[in-house]
Amino acid sequence: MTATTKTAKTGVAGRADKPKASDAVKRENRTGWAFMAPFGILFALVFILPIIWAIYSSFFRQVTTGGGAYGGGELVDKFVGLQNFQYVITSGNFWAGVGRVVLYTVIQVPVMIIAALALAMLIDSYIVKHITAFRLSYFLPYAIPGVVASIIWVYLYNGQISPIVKGLAAIGIKVNFFGDNVVLGSMANITTWTFTGYNMLIFLAALQAIPHDLYEAARIDGASGFQIAMKIKLPNVRAAALLAMLLSIVGTIQLFNEPQVMSISDPSISKSYTPMMMALNTSQGTLTPGGDGPASAVAIVMALIAGVLAVVYTLVERKVNAE
Repeated sequence: MTATTKTAKTGVAGRADKPKASDAVKRENRTGWAFMAPFGILFALVFILPIIWAIYSSFFRQVTTGGGAYGGGELVDKFVGLQNFQYVITSGNFWAGVGRVVLYTVIQVPVMIIAALALAMLIDSYIVKHITAFRLSYFLPYAIPGVVASIIWVYLYNGQISPIVKGLAAIGIKVNFFGDNVVLGSMANITTWTFTGYNMLIFLAALQAIPHDLYEAARIDGASGFQIAMKIKLPNVRAAALLAMLLSIVGTIQLFNEPQVMSISDPSISKSYTPMMMALNTSQGTLTPGGDGPASAVAIVMALIAGVLAVVYTLVERKVNAE
């Protein structure tokens, strides 16, 4: 009886002693939510709602109703369930485009990451002077819109007007940047030129966050600059490397600007050369079946593939680091 009474009193006391949020704390919380509200609204409008709409529209397909023996009729959206996804998964053009993108990613991403890391370590060393100028010059291509960068490089690839092609031809080297075996590398070069500086900043931020006491201790122990780079700098940028790799994988899965612009000068680049080109041309009705439904299904399947690749890479990277 006594124990029960004590427990009851303790419980009541516990509830009574629980601190309540003061008016100042509540006011601060309301202020924080008010400041965050514009971002939350814009995030929902430009990110969440389009995803929801894409998922919804992927279950519909445009069909013709009415008309007669001579055609005509009206296009209406008809609920088709998972038929759009069945079309995507069984499409040979889609998987051929995925194969090109995967090959592109396997070649382009490691080259870009290695180049970005090398530039970051060079700038972080004591060899380079005027660091700000070098950092700006490396990052400047990223500030150029992707479509504009692709147009610039298409001009440089054009055999009739390109100073690069003409210069190589003058010394006896003939190259066709739009050749079947070269065109994917030409696209990779555009992406590498554009995004190497961006990834360099990620690595540079990680390098500059390393405590300089480690460098001083290593120099006291007689370590050379190369040993410091290999034993101290590289192990401390693994997290930055993971971030850069993930961003690059997700970005290359969405390959669109380069092939879309290059297709103007290279008719061999089909409307379904990459999945994103296939989604655009499907939505515009230049591929069959056309409309927003099949195009949304292509985009959703590619988003799932990108997510799976990112998860697989993360698990492999963690396992390698744990060993």
